[in-house]
Amino acid sequence: MLDRFYLIVDDVHWLERLLPWGVKLVQLRVKDRSEDEVRQQVRRARLLCKAAGAQLIVNDYWQIAIDEDCDFIHLGQGDLDDADLPAIARAGIRLGVSTHDDAELDRALAVKPDYVALGPVFPTILKKMPWAPQGLDKVAEWKRRIAPLPLVAIGGLTPERARAVLEAGADSAAVVTDILLNPNPEERTREWIAATR
Repeated sequence: MLDRFYLIVDDVHWLERLLPWGVKLVQLRVKDRSEDEVRQQVRRARLLCKAAGAQLIVNDYWQIAIDEDCDFIHLGQGDLDDADLPAIARAGIRLGVSTHDDAELDRALAVKPDYVALGPVFPTILKKMPWAPQGLDKVAEWKRRIAPLPLVAIGGLTPERARAVLEAGADSAAVVTDILLNPNPEERTREWIAATR
């Protein structure tokens, strides 16, 4: 099972600040770094998560996640093209896949993931997306289609919107900017945990 609160961070230093607040599921989504830097970040994140009793999801870098014995790998649709899915399965690492439309959902389900992510549910500032916000009805529809697989909702979430996506059928609510860009990330993390417990 996934924790209902799914934190996504862009650097391991966030884990030192936020894991002590009770975070139990975190994705390390490192971009624009050398492979050595990514490996160091994943290795440190793995140690911090283990000490905190949290699960670590590594975004994109599936080989490093295998080498470092991580809990999950998360892949976008483009990453599915290059990932060695049989190697991931042999390593016993669970797999999450991003989806945005029907064709992507079909492709995700074909690789037998351990969870599916849907987004953006609401407008997001994290990155430019060619997809319109999906909305709560799509969350409910996706959950009906993938059950009993866990569904992660992502995109434009706040603690209040997290409650709404969980009520609509999502098993977990993912957040990036609402915490990382907050003037008080620790307090905002506490609010998220309270909202999703």
